[in-house]
Amino acid sequence: MNKPSAETRGFRVVGLVALAGLTMLAGGCAVGPNYRRPTAPTPQVFKEPPPEGWKEAQPNAGAIRGKWWEIYNDPQLNALEEQVNISNQNVLVALAQYREARDAVRIARSSLFPTLGVSPAVTGQRPSSTLSSGAASVGSGSTTLYDLPFDVSYQADVWGSIRRNLRGSYASAQVSAADLENARLSFQAELAQFYFQLHGLDGDADLLQRTVKAYEEYLQLTKDRFELGVASGADVAQAKTQLDTTKAQLIDIGVQRAQFEHAVAILIGKPPAELSIPPMVLKTPPPPVPVGVPSALLERRPDIAASERQVAAANEQIGIAKAAFFPSLLLSATGGFETTSLSQWLTWPSRFWAVGPQLAETLFEGGKRHAQLDLERAAYDATVANYRQTVLTAFQQVEDNLAALRILEQEAAAEDAAVADAEESLAISTDQYKAGIATYLQVITAQTFALQDERAAVDILTRRMTASVLLIEALGGGWDASQLPAKSEILANSK
Repeated sequence: MNKPSAETRGFRVVGLVALAGLTMLAGGCAVGPNYRRPTAPTPQVFKEPPPEGWKEAQPNAGAIRGKWWEIYNDPQLNALEEQVNISNQNVLVALAQYREARDAVRIARSSLFPTLGVSPAVTGQRPSSTLSSGAASVGSGSTTLYDLPFDVSYQADVWGSIRRNLRGSYASAQVSAADLENARLSFQAELAQFYFQLHGLDGDADLLQRTVKAYEEYLQLTKDRFELGVASGADVAQAKTQLDTTKAQLIDIGVQRAQFEHAVAILIGKPPAELSIPPMVLKTPPPPVPVGVPSALLERRPDIAASERQVAAANEQIGIAKAAFFPSLLLSATGGFETTSLSQWLTWPSRFWAVGPQLAETLFEGGKRHAQLDLERAAYDATVANYRQTVLTAFQQVEDNLAALRILEQEAAAEDAAVADAEESLAISTDQYKAGIATYLQVITAQTFALQDERAAVDILTRRMTASVLLIEALGGGWDASQLPAKSEILANSK
């Protein structure tokens, strides 16, 4: 029987190496812990009941969907909010960071495939004539070497470190996607707060303008009574002081209003000079916000989703650290054409090849791998604690704003009664002053209380509007964890 040629034996080696690699891959397993979502403290019901007239929605009943700001029925607010997504520079930063995370997934995924390289070369060479120590010397003529090698290498993922790295990259991309949504929600909510606070100042300005007009009438009243000799010059001076003080308060409102307007401009990506918001007085209380049950909050907050995905990514790092304890298998092959004759460069006799697996194992590194594993476990514990703290903070924010809305609603009712009482007291004091049975100091005192109560009522309405925005933000703004991009979506969008 004829013995197989060297080339035939070589091809058999290649086949055996490939078969061994496939067998190890098929039987390979990812070392390290399987991921399980950590538990978090979740109450059955919210401590703070919603304001009177609100109904606690079930998980999917009446929840906020889409553009949450539209519940306020304010076209100008709607137009401003639409610009946050496309023009806010911080949102654009978060969007770019998400694109970076998607590209990192592609980089990690490339490790699943072999690497193929080619490095053609034409080299002129002349061997040294002094290399031989005998009487005969090697040839001293120069030659040209034509080389066209192809190199193929493949890192076999026997212990799952490459797959874990890819899963960690997917989780990190989802973290970045949730961070993007959280940035959008944060800046949209901030804009709505500034918008309502700005119009709350418009309410103050409207009140003070009406008050200035009334005080001008009171000043004229004291002047008329002074001319008739039934009032003193002190009455005129007090009336004028009250009027000038109120005018100063009216002027001062312009400072805060300008600052809020400038802040809104920056949030929509415009210089302050390009935005002017016309005055508007807030008149209606905030609309009811569907609250839902506490357990649903874990799926409705993008910051909670980001924290949970960070836990998943950290879990994969533990597996990668454990895989470092085991040997790595590298499958490599080299082949191509090599000759000193240009005419024979790409001919079959000029071929060459080499193939073989390579195992690599670190025998001693001073405890580095154990320290790395402990480090990743500690990092995982930190992400779990951060996740649970994020959940607790979310419940606090919901409870805070539920309490604020409920209490402010009660305060508004009490303040409205106080406003009515102050107006009645002012009317009585005015009549008594006109009748000569009360001093003008009593009128000024009544005026001061009336103005304080009316400004307090305006302030409470503004606080109720901003608290409703904060509640919507605390509830996730209508976002849901199902909106996190899937693996296929991350890969598709990254092309």
